[in-house]
Amino acid sequence: MRAKSVFTSFRDWSARLAVAGVGLIFMGGGSGAASISSAAIEGLSPQAVSVPHVPGLITAHQDASTACVLPDGTDVSWFHCYTPQQIRAAYGVDSVPAITVSGSAVPNFGQGQTVVLVDAYGSPTAAGDLRHFQETFFPGLPSPDFKQIFPLGNPQFGNTCSSNGLSGPCAAANWSGEATLDIEWAYSIAPLAHIVLMAVPPAETLGVQGFPNLFNAISGEIDATPAGTLFSMSFAVTEQTVGGAAAVQTARFDQVFKKGLARNDNFFAASGDFGSLGISKLHRESSIYPNPTVWWPASSPFVVAVGGTQLQDGWTWNPSSNDAFTSTGFNPDYWASSNGGNSQAVWNESWAPIATGGGASVIYGRPPWQQGVDGGFGDHRLIPDTAWNAAVNGGVDVYITAYPEFNCGNATGCWTIFGGTSAATPQTAALVALVNAARGSAGKAPIGFLDPLLYGGVGAADYTDIVPQHYGSASAIFAGADVGVSGPVNKSVGDLEDNQLWQVPVAGYATTTGYDPTTGWGTPNAPAFVSALASMT
Repeated sequence: MRAKSVFTSFRDWSARLAVAGVGLIFMGGGSGAASISSAAIEGLSPQAVSVPHVPGLITAHQDASTACVLPDGTDVSWFHCYTPQQIRAAYGVDSVPAITVSGSAVPNFGQGQTVVLVDAYGSPTAAGDLRHFQETFFPGLPSPDFKQIFPLGNPQFGNTCSSNGLSGPCAAANWSGEATLDIEWAYSIAPLAHIVLMAVPPAETLGVQGFPNLFNAISGEIDATPAGTLFSMSFAVTEQTVGGAAAVQTARFDQVFKKGLARNDNFFAASGDFGSLGISKLHRESSIYPNPTVWWPASSPFVVAVGGTQLQDGWTWNPSSNDAFTSTGFNPDYWASSNGGNSQAVWNESWAPIATGGGASVIYGRPPWQQGVDGGFGDHRLIPDTAWNAAVNGGVDVYITAYPEFNCGNATGCWTIFGGTSAATPQTAALVALVNAARGSAGKAPIGFLDPLLYGGVGAADYTDIVPQHYGSASAIFAGADVGVSGPVNKSVGDLEDNQLWQVPVAGYATTTGYDPTTGWGTPNAPAFVSALASMT
């Protein structure tokens, strides 16, 4: 195996994906052409990954390769998927204790709480898509309590992608998948909460140039919403992208977070989908940062950073080959799985390659509440703090009619599958809405900043710890020296033990027992998590 640059690796995978008929689009969907969005490479980007409807994945009938059946009966090969009911059961959301509303005990669906989803462009079909999602999965509940707001005007461009720029119609099309994922899956966890989609197009997408618009809008929404509002942010830039004055730049935006924390709001940010990798916008696509990086705003010590896992519930991956694709398409030996099993691993999918963000900040020192964990990383803020399922193989069902030609390859829309840490983030925010609903029913104030509570004992006591997992029998051919990484690696695709991208010469961070900078404390055990936080004074 020869060493290769990450861009060579990505291009190799793109070529294989194109042969296989699948597109890897880090901006929420796409046609069959495989690519990594230039906006994701160069600056402000959503953290969503979708499996598009293309030949090679969509099958005319069920066969041995069928891993998912979407709500409309569409059969999908190789990629597993989950409904809201399956995710709620897997994490125990359905077992969260009832709350008292108007003197009666009722299921805790986040009543009276507000979840704000912050996205760059929103979606022209958000309300209708969410209503169809509700009618499919929660038909017994009332219509969603949802609104979309446009603090700087409605940027929907007629629901048609007709350009290739980093801003404009196709940027809006890219972000529409992110927005749709966010609202449908925040709703899945807290279906009676008030859900707000706040759409703010950045003036530009590089570095921090789009952030002033976003943070002015967030500040305004802090003023407009009740105390204890949960803000979910599925966008990010590599810390180094901010430039030489990074600490000064980010400190300006941190003031907005502090303003919200003062009124018991919480801010949740996706840790990223590129593992430990960071791309230098100064050199466009010619350079990567040689050392592991993390992404902002997840790295802010005033934010709850959400990482990713791969949930295998009812199936178990069983690869006997490290090669995801052959010259003619998907390699069954890589994608093989068996029925049954229940496990969870760090999110690291070699077929793309994609993985949870996480690691040590170069901007922020260790906050007081994070002292005492992983001391080997020195006095650096570590992320993530918590995690949730983010895999694409094991992604979540999403219904979308926004920019249908772009997102679905047709004129009407589709059911599809999404993953990424932006699938994990709104669900985590919505879980805390259940906490605040329980506290409200008991006459208590919202919980306040979650991070100190996680590190103060909730993370250790009320979480499922994510530890290294091994799947299948593929040979351990990934040797660190072969890709420019010092020290032994020697792993197969089935060795899910860190967030180093497969065959990429940037070292990752290890997944260990207890807290680690790939999955944080792990994933919350919803009944214990909600009960512990609801009982606090």
